[in-house]
Amino acid sequence: MKIILYGAGGRMGAEVTSLLATKNADTIVAAVDKLCKDMPYNNIADFKGDADVIIDFSHHSLTPEVIAYAMGRSLPLVMCTTGHTDEEKALITEASKSIPVFYSANMSLGIATLCDFARRAAELFPDADIEIVEAHHNRKLDAPSGTALMIADTIKEVRTDAKYVFGRHGMAKREPAEIGIHSLRCGNEPGMHEVIISTDYQCLTLKHNAESRAVFAEGAVSAAEFICKREAGLYNMYSLING
Repeated sequence: MKIILYGAGGRMGAEVTSLLATKNADTIVAAVDKLCKDMPYNNIADFKGDADVIIDFSHHSLTPEVIAYAMGRSLPLVMCTTGHTDEEKALITEASKSIPVFYSANMSLGIATLCDFARRAAELFPDADIEIVEAHHNRKLDAPSGTALMIADTIKEVRTDAKYVFGRHGMAKREPAEIGIHSLRCGNEPGMHEVIISTDYQCLTLKHNAESRAVFAEGAVSAAEFICKREAGLYNMYSLING
């Protein structure tokens, strides 16, 4: 598999590069980064060679650029960036009508499993209070994390009247339909997500810890291998774990 790695100069670009160095079947044919002058390519449009897929770990603001390139070359695209605006999300959806696009706020198989469990628990305990807590390193820009929102959106599939409350302070009595979402930013935390489902009589806690950023690189490469075999459409981690 020949991979164009967009955002190759960042932390996750380094993780993907390190992982692929151990996989003889996969090769980075173009390492691209707009901000890192040491990269072979600063502009993705400059690469004209053969490729099978694009893995994007750049920045959500570059979504129009990477989508235009992918569509122009009819290449499958794995979107690993977070914090997309509504306009950028609309671009991703539109592109998926022409090319295979894999889009997930979190590339971990463990998080996909947690989302599935959380949805089932919310359905089984319709009157339970649900709170989501996420923790990341002190350099993360967006809060709450895209993953926390992905978990909440999954729960909302069965709690259709749910309303998101971001943090609490002052006089803030909890309403029954709320899903509380709380963000912690500290140290070098790769990523922790916890879902608390609590009734008056019992409490179920679902928790996922990313021990290393390598887990996201592993998921991105698995997504790339998966999407290379698919027709145009919008895919996510559920598509991957369900085959």
